[in-house]
This record gives sequence, C-alpha cells and structure tokens, in this order.
Amino acid sequence: MATFLYRLGRRAFRRRGLVALLWVAILVGAGVAASTAPAPPEDSFSMPGTESQKAFDLLDERFPAASAEGATARVVIRAPDGGKISDPAGRDRVEDLVTALGDGPQVASVADPFEADTVSEDGTTAYASVTYKVNAMELTDQARDALTAATDDARGDGYTVETGGDAVMAEQEMGGTAELIGIGVAAIVLLLTFGSLVAAGMPLLSAIIGVGIGISAIGALGSTLELSATTSTLAMMIGLAVAIDYALFIVSRYRAEIAEGRTPEDAAGRAVGTAGSAVVFAGLTVIVALAGLAVVNIPILTKMGLAAAGTVGIAVLIALTLTPALLGFAGKKALSRKDRKAPAGQAQAPAKPKLGTRWARFVLRRPVTVLLTAVLGLGAVAVPAASMELGLPDEGSSAPDTTQRKAYDMLSESFGAGFNGPLMVTVDARDADDAKAAADTVGKEITSLGEAAAVTPANFNEAGDTAVLTVVPKTGPSEAATESLVKDIRALSGGIETETGATMLVTGATAMTIDFSQTLDDALVPYLALVVGLAFLLLMLVFRSVLVPLKAALGFLLSVAAALGAVVAVFQWGWLADVFGVDQPGPIMSMMPIFMIGVVFGLAMDYEVFLVTRMREAYVHGSSASESVTTGFTHGGRVVAAAAIIMISVFSGFIMENDDMIKMMGFGLAIAVLFDAFVVRMAIVPAVLALLGTKAWWLPKWLDRLLPNVDVEGEKLHKELGDGGTPAQSEREPETAGV
Repeated sequence: MATFLYRLGRRAFRRRGLVALLWVAILVGAGVAASTAPAPPEDSFSMPGTESQKAFDLLDERFPAASAEGATARVVIRAPDGGKISDPAGRDRVEDLVTALGDGPQVASVADPFEADTVSEDGTTAYASVTYKVNAMELTDQARDALTAATDDARGDGYTVETGGDAVMAEQEMGGTAELIGIGVAAIVLLLTFGSLVAAGMPLLSAIIGVGIGISAIGALGSTLELSATTSTLAMMIGLAVAIDYALFIVSRYRAEIAEGRTPEDAAGRAVGTAGSAVVFAGLTVIVALAGLAVVNIPILTKMGLAAAGTVGIAVLIALTLTPALLGFAGKKALSRKDRKAPAGQAQAPAKPKLGTRWARFVLRRPVTVLLTAVLGLGAVAVPAASMELGLPDEGSSAPDTTQRKAYDMLSESFGAGFNGPLMVTVDARDADDAKAAADTVGKEITSLGEAAAVTPANFNEAGDTAVLTVVPKTGPSEAATESLVKDIRALSGGIETETGATMLVTGATAMTIDFSQTLDDALVPYLALVVGLAFLLLMLVFRSVLVPLKAALGFLLSVAAALGAVVAVFQWGWLADVFGVDQPGPIMSMMPIFMIGVVFGLAMDYEVFLVTRMREAYVHGSSASESVTTGFTHGGRVVAAAAIIMISVFSGFIMENDDMIKMMGFGLAIAVLFDAFVVRMAIVPAVLALLGTKAWWLPKWLDRLLPNVDVEGEKLHKELGDGGTPAQSEREPETAGV
C-alpha cells in the first residue's frame, strides 16, 4: 500500500494543476446538482418493530382523516389574578383564541377547552389542543407564524398564554456558530503548530472542499435516497474534524521529509506513502463506526451514519490527492521561515529536546506510576456512569424563559405533571365480537391499575373497529413511574386479547420516547461489539500485533466510560451546572452513549493510528522498543495534540447553545476527546508499550502468514527507494529530528 500511495502522491504533486482543477470541478458540480435537485424529504422518524410504531401505523390506516403523527400544540391560557377562565370575559377570550387557532394553515382540528373539559378544577387555567394535518417537520413557516400570532393576540389584560408541543419551533440559534468557532480555533492552532500561514491554510482548505462536496452530494441525492436536511448534521461535524486531521498529518510528514533533505516531490510522495497509509486505515475505522449505526435499526440514524461515512471517505481521498497537489503549489513555503533558511538536509536542531520527547522519556522511566495514575484517575471520573439514567429531554428541561417550558410548568401546576405526556392506547377490535365492549374492558383494566390520573372514553373510527383511549399518567413524561405505567398497561394486552379478541397497543410521544430508549439500549452491546471487533481486525493489519489493538480498544472504552461519568455528574447530578449553564439536571439523552461511542471511537483510533504507526515504523527500521516510543512522540505528539485541541474546540462551541441536549452533546464529545487524546493516547499508550517492550509487537506466526501485509510502515517502500539505514538512524536521534 505504501508504494502505491507514494506513487499516487508524486503523481498528484507533479500534476497539481489538473488534480486541483478536478476537485474544484467536483465541488462546483456537486453544488450545482444540490441547488437544482428536488427539495429533500422531511424527516420521518420511525422505529420499525416497536409497539409504538405498530400503533402509529395502525392509526394511519384506520383513521385516514387524521394523521397519527400529525404535529400538536397545547396552548395554555391562564386568567389574571383573581379571575376565572369561566367568567364571561374569559370565555370570550378563549373563544377568540380557538377561532384564531382553527383558521391557521394545515390545522386539522382544535379542541375547545370547555367542550373537551380541559379547564382546571380551580377554573383559572385551560388549554386548547391543536392538531395538524402534517408532522412537525412538514409544518410551514406560515402555520407556525399563525400559531404565534394567535397566542400573541390572546395575551393582554393580565391573561397569560404559552404554547407547548412539537408544533412549536424550538428556540435555538445554531446558525453554524460552533463550526465557525472550530474553524477559527483550528486556524490559530495550525498556525502555532506549523509556524507557516501556507501550511496552516492547506488542512483548512482541504477540509472545506471535502466537506463542501460531501454536504452538496447529500443535498443532490436527498430526494433520490430520502436523505433529509438533518442527515447532513453529523456529516458536517465529523467530516470537518477528520478532514483537518488527515491533511494535518500528511503536511506534517511532508515537512519532516523536507527537513531530512528530500526534494519537495519526493517528500510529498513519501508523506502520502507513510502518513497516507495511516490516513487510509484511520478513515476505515471511522467509516466502520459510523456505518455501524445501521445495527440500531432506526432509519434516521442509519442515514445519518452512512452519509457521514461517505463524507469521511471523501476526506480520505482529498487528503491523498488534493493535499499533495497543494504541497506542489506551496513547495518549501509549507516550512516555517526558520526551516526554509536551514541548509538542505539539515533540520534545525532545537536547543533542548521537544516537549513530546521529554514526556516520552519521563513515561519510559516511570511507566507504572503513569499508568496507575491515568487508569485510576479515569476510573474515578467514570464512577457516576454506573448511575446513569437514560431518557429523552422533554419540554420540562427547556430553558426557563422559553414558551415551551412555561406552558409545561403551567400544565403541571394546574392539571398535574402527567398532562404533559399523555399516552395513546389503541384497540384493534376487528377480531373482537363486540368492539365497544372490548374498548370498555381496556379502559376498566387500565383504571384498575390505579396508576393513571385519568382515562378518557374510547374514540372510535368511522368503521367502528378501532378505538383510541387517552391515558393521563400521574407523573411527568421522563419519570420512572410513567415508564412503569407503560409497561404495566402493555402487560395487560395478553389477557385482554384472550378475553375480548381485541389487540391493544400503547403509543404517543411518551411511549415513543420509552421505546426509543429501549431500542438504543438493546443495540448498544451489539454495536459496540461490531465496531470494536472490526476495528480490532483493521488495527491488527496496521500494527501486525495482537496486544497493541487490544490496548487501543481497552483504552477507548476507559475514556468513553470516563466521559459518560462526567456527563452524568454535570447533566444528571447537577455538579457545576451553573458553570455549564444547565438549567435543570435530568436523565441523560438516550442516544448519547451510542452516539459518543461512534464519534469518539473514530477520532480515538485516528490518534492511535497516527501516533503508534510512527512508533511501528521506527521499530521495523531498527529502533529499539523504547526508542520507537520516543520517536513516535517526537514526530507525532505535537501534531496529535494540535488535532485534539482543534476537535475539543469544535465540540466545546456547542456548550454555549441554549438547548440542554446540544450542551450535553458538545460537552460529552469535548471531554471524551480530552480524556482519550491526552490521557489514554499520551499517557496510557506509552506506559503500556514501555512495560510490554518488544512483546508489544508480537504476532503469532500462523496469524502473521494469514494476515495480508499492507506495509503501512513503508518497509517495502524504503527498500524500493534504496534508503538503507537512513530512517532508522534519524529515528535513533529523535531530539534532532524536526517536524
């Protein structure tokens, strides 16, 4: 592989104009295709195989006049102090509000509070339920504006009106702020790392072109492959991260080869042949992690994972072809001024060994101390993860100043917390002798549980063979008691079917959330086994070792456990909540663990591959086990640290958002990269390699014969180029090798 990539790098360097033109043409073509393609479909959230989804599908079939997945809004109105909604003035206010709501676009129905009996016992508060013909993601701006206008008109004279439900546009100000922060920090870090504006600009330019092509391709194929607009979210985040990383490592290796006296063309070829091999396998691990999201069997996650995996694939191709082409335009301008003035083949020797070199030597002297400190430290941080409670954020976790949170609190105060998360119980009575009797039996059985605040009478479809009952829990949507109620109701289905012949299914937003959490929980272990298992095989190919991939996988699990522990401490327990702007601690988002595993695993293996392949390369070319560790840190430590800082900055930008879910994602990913890059890869990895010595690179002979030799370390390449002992000699004196 190294030989092939060497030739590819040299060819791209020589034909840089053609290569650059081709990538720009692809970018323009993808952009034009995206702009002329039909609008991408709206998101349709589904979970095949779950009871909630089966119930939704049944309601779509049996109640064609109403969309089971139609958006809803709960407009809560409260009379001024001392007044009542039932007063003449209050009734007039409610009547005008209901009329205005019903006149809005895409509205299917509006339930009058006085007819639907949704007035509180004290008569001060009422709510009107608005049902739309389409789901929340298909609502037009006109429909949302009409909802807002109706509520605004109802305010005044002391009346309080707030709105909740999925029809309300979330009050977020994403707007690409986090991405801009990440690019800005990346530019600064790259400039400090390379000391050259040209060198710092190349990874950024490569990343922007690669991500631009990936996002445009998703837009162009959106209608064909049913990729919604939100599919590109993960692709943008991960694509930007890895594209900068991959170009960063190739440019860094190019500078190292120039410092050893290579011509620019040869240096570009060698950089792609060696660092490029690491890029290929690092990219494969990320692709495996993202494509593996398909095992969760939630279509929207599968599409997001595959789209992001495709963008990572483009980032790899960009790094292997466009980056050497850009190096061809830059030549020695990619070096710092100090290195450009140095005589050919003589790297600028620092006055003292680099920080990476000094740190590696420290770890080699005290491996047990460093290893125990790092493992015990991460273990202590991981302890809260044992108490993790999973769920999905509801409107009760929104910022206190949002209308959704105010409406949630008003409903809880006046009607009870369960009114914010009613359950829909569907009764399929086609096979029942008496549909009405079957529905009545369901209502009585649920009431007899004693766990529901209210159970409404059954509402039948026109055919009279399917009914819907609304069950109001006594507790809030995210509370454990509500989940227990759902399980208890579902446990009745077997007996009801035996007694009446009717089939009962529980659905609704709250039940959907519970099923979503359970689906992710069930998929976590298979997903982890798939991702770690396939990556283990890839890393065995790269390192020709059993223990190094094992160490990489165990280190990743430790960093993820510590990151989840930190997330629990801040977002569930409320530690440092004020510092991070957490409005209300609560359950951890259900998709957080599996999402973190996918994203962080890919980035962690990036750092592992880039750092340890340089160690492997030094070892293969004659360095001792300890010398190879030092060489890896001398050449790669600073660059890995720079890549990690860039990623931490990108993810930390999301902590500033108002939404707790976004904060949680940003915080979790940032802290995971921090732990993995600076504790696991920078401390645990060298400590373990120091203790293992030459055993770290052991591979059974039978397995060595079985595995194909992909030559990531470039041994065949160096033989073909007739390098002799040059690489090993330079690596035995790491303190004078410059990057």
